This record gives sequence, structure tokens and C-alpha cells, in this order.
Amino acid sequence: MAEKVFPMTLEGKQKLENELEELIMKKRPEIVERIKIARSYGDLSENSEYESAKDEQAFVEGRITTLENMIRFAQIIDSEGVDSDEVSLGKTVTFKELPDGEEETYTIVGSAEADPFAGKISNDSPIAQALLGAHLGEEVVIATPGGEMKVEIIKVEN
Repeated sequence: MAEKVFPMTLEGKQKLENELEELIMKKRPEIVERIKIARSYGDLSENSEYESAKDEQAFVEGRITTLENMIRFAQIIDSEGVDSDEVSLGKTVTFKELPDGEEETYTIVGSAEADPFAGKISNDSPIAQALLGAHLGEEVVIATPGGEMKVEIIKVEN
């Protein structure tokens, strides 16, 4: 069975690698120390510090596994071979809603590094799906939960 591939920018992969290093080198030893201290308090059945540390340890270990998997199967996005005016992964696109002209700008990234609040949307999102492959000046219809939205692409940047 083929493993899932995680498309991402080089910057996104570096961010995941930094988070992984932080978890392994700092967070994991801190939690181990907390568990050791909590154990010294005696009876573990009523020890909330111990339970809290064990819960945090489980979360951190799960995140480490997830990050290792995402980094191992990362597929770095290279938009160099794509026309400069074509919307593709790794590019920033600005479009305006028709007819009122409200502008929105997003960078299309893989789901591993999506952060809508920072203007980075997943290539799996309805907006990105509609925009991918379109060119500067084209009008595109985006299916959203609130209905269809017609937009015109006004800028495409690497």
C-alpha cells in the first residue's frame, strides 16, 4: 500500500522539522522530569500531577510520530516548471469577487502547512481546488457551502 504524500513548500518542511526538534530535544525531557517528580509524591492513583504529565506525554509522542511521518513522506512543491500566470501549489493568488470587487489573497500550500489565518490555504480546500490550473485574468466559479462565488484572478505570484 502506498503511503500518503504530504505536498509542502521547503519553508513548510523546515517549520515541521523545527517543531519536531523542539519536541524531541526540549519538550520530551521536560515531561520525563515532571513524571519523575510526580512519582516521588507517592500514591499514583490520586496524583493529578502524574496524570497530567502522562496525558501531555501521550500527546507529545503522538505529535512526534505525526511530524516524523509528514517529514518522511514530504513532497516539496516546485512551481518553477509552471507558467508564471498559472495558479499552482506554492503560489500566491489574488482574486476579486464579481461583481462587487472584494479582493482576497491566499497562498496555496499542502494540507500539512495550511493556516487560513495566515493566508495559507490547503490545496484540498474548495477555493484552492477551483483556482488550481486557472490563469491570470480568468474568471472562476468557486463552490462554497454558502453557494457559488464567481471570482476573477488578478495576480499570481511565486
